[in-house]
Amino acid sequence: MANQNNTQGQDLGQLLQIRREKLANLQAAGQDPFQITKYDVTHHTSDVKEIYAAHEAELLAGREDPDTEGMDEGEAREIIKKEYDERRSIMDASPIRVSIAGRMMFKRVMGKASFANIQDLKGNIQIYVARDAIGEDLYATFKKSDIGDIWGVKGYAFRTRTGEVSIHAEEMTLLSKSLQILPEKFHGLTDTDTRYRQRYVDLIMNQESKDVFVKRSQIIKEIRKFLDGRDFMEVETPMLVSNAGGAAARPFETHYNALNEDVKLRISLELYLKRLIVGGLERVYEIGRVFRNEGVDTRHNPEFTLMELYQAYTDYEGMMELTESMFRYLAETVCGGTKISYQGTEIDLGKPFARLTMTDAVKKYAGIDFDQVADDEEAKRLAEEHHVEYEERHKKGDILNLFFEEYCEHELVQPTFIMDHPIEISPLTKKKPEDPNKVERFELFINGWEMCNAYSELNDPIDQRERFAAQDANAAAGDDEAEHTDEDFLNALEIGMPPTGGIGYGIDRLVMLLTDSAAIRDVLLFPTMKSLGDVNKKNDEKNQAAEEMKAEPEKIDFSNVKIEPLFEEEVDFDTFSKSDFRAVKVKECVAVPKSKKLLQFTLDDGTGTDRTILSGIHAYYEPEELVGKTLIAITNLPPRKMMGIESCGMLLSAVNNLKDSEDEELHLIMVDNHIPAGAKLY
Repeated sequence: MANQNNTQGQDLGQLLQIRREKLANLQAAGQDPFQITKYDVTHHTSDVKEIYAAHEAELLAGREDPDTEGMDEGEAREIIKKEYDERRSIMDASPIRVSIAGRMMFKRVMGKASFANIQDLKGNIQIYVARDAIGEDLYATFKKSDIGDIWGVKGYAFRTRTGEVSIHAEEMTLLSKSLQILPEKFHGLTDTDTRYRQRYVDLIMNQESKDVFVKRSQIIKEIRKFLDGRDFMEVETPMLVSNAGGAAARPFETHYNALNEDVKLRISLELYLKRLIVGGLERVYEIGRVFRNEGVDTRHNPEFTLMELYQAYTDYEGMMELTESMFRYLAETVCGGTKISYQGTEIDLGKPFARLTMTDAVKKYAGIDFDQVADDEEAKRLAEEHHVEYEERHKKGDILNLFFEEYCEHELVQPTFIMDHPIEISPLTKKKPEDPNKVERFELFINGWEMCNAYSELNDPIDQRERFAAQDANAAAGDDEAEHTDEDFLNALEIGMPPTGGIGYGIDRLVMLLTDSAAIRDVLLFPTMKSLGDVNKKNDEKNQAAEEMKAEPEKIDFSNVKIEPLFEEEVDFDTFSKSDFRAVKVKECVAVPKSKKLLQFTLDDGTGTDRTILSGIHAYYEPEELVGKTLIAITNLPPRKMMGIESCGMLLSAVNNLKDSEDEELHLIMVDNHIPAGAKLY
């Protein structure tokens, strides 16, 4: 009996070389699997099981299981064997012949007969391989094959004595030779970094991961079906643009060689889709990739899938109805019902979605009525009193939004429309006729997340020009996420755009919700990852000789480093000794939403309870590169709220200024990973 997955104690390089030698032998014998161009597949594995069960129910209808009560063990065994043989004879007389193909995930060789497990898109099935059925030469090839090889199998379905539907192989074809070794079968691929970098291995080893992406495809298919039923037209608009507008985000920039022009990757779909509304295409939508030069965390990826749709002759009320109906439809068709569970929390998409204005939400959760706030200065004073960070350029409406983010977002677990935003944060939206300081806009929040953003679209070109001018002023004041005046879009508005409702949905976040996935990377086939330090950056695969890996550490020139002088301020020993310095291990690290500086660390401090610490070091580190590191923290500081999140402690860093420069360098103190979490420093 051979266990192909048992590689413990063997040299990995030797095992890989053996696989290459097996391939060379096959090629020398004229059996090169890589010369095969196609294979006739008639069924998937799950289809075989379903068809056989239905066929069995038909042929064996009315046949009851034998009654072995009161018999001794030997007699009962004989009766059961006889019943099995009779059933098998009936089924084999009317066989279901199939042709499947897939990856061999398990093999057990037993002399003249063997069992293997073949995995394809829809599942897996056991195959029974007998030397007498396929021939000695092919059986010998099968015995030498490895886990991960791809086989084509032709034969007939049957049920084993243990009740498992299997395929009795009559013909087999080796379709591809695996030259790498898959992770150990019973533990699968559990390292999250490797799962994201080598998604192809993740899809092989983790059925749950494959199910997520099958479901993602179904979600997008059902969205298209829903919108088709409402007479929307799917369109495509440019990705490379001269003016990246339609959202508050920093764009990626590149160069168009043929035109000798700098261009940007789009950050939204909005402005081109509105041009189509002007052109008379009354209901349009696009599902496409957009690119925002921002941080990476559990809910954000620099490139992501966005859907925007625009409908002439409706407003944001119409967009609310469409959104609520579509979310309910997706829950029913994809999840099987309107009550779904996300990370243990039940979310009800069947009830009418709650509605709150942004002002009322802040009043409810923060106890402040911004309708009673007189001006910008009073708003800033309130922000200071409540420790809400703001910038000097911010106005009353901006600060209302900051309060909402700080106090309200995390409270909105069940579906809630937040409506009537301040005009300062909504440059493309119609004003409310009864209150020109607010606009007809809503965001849908579920599980504390913004799921979509919708407007009664601004179609007044004069008003739009004034708002673009205000955005230009914000850009001049240092806001690198401000929009800029788009003259061609203004020209389109001057031709005339009808009253229009528009909305944008983050598809990736929607898929997270409907598949119960904890992180955005779990729903992106190939998420953005920082290149590893010792990899070929073209493909993220290690490509260095062992000698290069052992090269001397890089020599660093410290001549321009300026260190702050010691002992500028003294602290007494008793005070210092009260600080509790501990080794902590980073379990998770994410960028804090709406903050350019803060990273949120989830830490193992050895107590068994996760510790949260916030640190303003995002300018120096991306969150994913810190996961798994061992750091040093002061753990007995009093909790401090930052951006609405309680930070319990402080991570230690080394900071210095470059010589003849005001630029600061920061190095998070990292220690050997062998040091256990909770180890105390003296």
